[in-house]
Amino acid sequence: MNLLLWNSNICFSYLTPAGIAVGTQYGMKNQTAIREFILLGFSYGVQVQTLLYVIFLATYMVTITENAVIIFVVKRNHHLQKPMYYFLGNLSFLEICYVSVTLPRLLFGFRSQSMTISFSCCMTQLYFFISLMCTECVILAVMAYDRYLAVCHPLRYPAIMTHKLCFQLLILSWAGGFSISLVKVSLISQLTFCGPHIMNHFFCDISPVLNLSCTDMSLAETVDFVLALVILLIPLLIIVFSYCCILLTISCMPSVQGRRKTFSTCTSHLAVVIIFFSATLFMYARPRRIHPSKLNKIVSVFYAVFTPALNPLIYCLRNKEVKEILRKTIGTSCFAHQ
Repeated sequence: MNLLLWNSNICFSYLTPAGIAVGTQYGMKNQTAIREFILLGFSYGVQVQTLLYVIFLATYMVTITENAVIIFVVKRNHHLQKPMYYFLGNLSFLEICYVSVTLPRLLFGFRSQSMTISFSCCMTQLYFFISLMCTECVILAVMAYDRYLAVCHPLRYPAIMTHKLCFQLLILSWAGGFSISLVKVSLISQLTFCGPHIMNHFFCDISPVLNLSCTDMSLAETVDFVLALVILLIPLLIIVFSYCCILLTISCMPSVQGRRKTFSTCTSHLAVVIIFFSATLFMYARPRRIHPSKLNKIVSVFYAVFTPALNPLIYCLRNKEVKEILRKTIGTSCFAHQ
């Protein structure tokens, strides 16, 4: 290991076991390379933290249960063996992973009162969080394309949206999301981070991490901003185009009942899209490091914690087919236990 002794003005260096000198510098500031961060999280009193712990724990358990139920119902019911529900099952699996990246660590911090996270764990958390968020962007666009084909080209829909194409679109979504995140996190991890090592956030996100860097980060910031625009705007344009075509097709339908019934198959997805992209565009489609503030933390809680819990409710409450099958499944289970 290199032995470094820092003074307020002088940095003395020692030789490594291999005999390589690290270097001696004069007139540098009092700063050392960071090996761990302190997440401020929610720095309130004990009573407030206890309340937050209960709320986040309940939200986590509800999120896991809701999405697991959707995966189970879609997998077991032959009436839901359709592309739309195939994508919904994947989205539910993604939401379970998404919320599991941040909440368990936050809950552990509430219980142990230790919010320290190592540099490697921070980069790992950042990588998986960004990967899953990017993947969700693409999956939502794929689901919009599926609705476009179902509404605008109903006769050709079964021939186009085959099981093979569904599988290929999902592979593209997951591979694209994780690849873009790999580029982002690789550049960020190569930056030098200096004191103070206190992060005003409850998990390792891009902007809070960049705020701790003490080296030139213009390349990392530029690449991050460009890739954020690519992964956010391209899926969003696909979604907007799909729904413009859907609305145009619905407006040409002769009966009001037919228009209402057709549009009802899209409302749940549209609601999820609006909630998800509103928060992510606010947080990530900005060309500078975001100054840490309470507003950013609140928005992060909304899209990282509560949105994965809301999505299954939106899909179940707005989708008559899913509601009916859930009612039958729960009724059958209750009858079997009597």
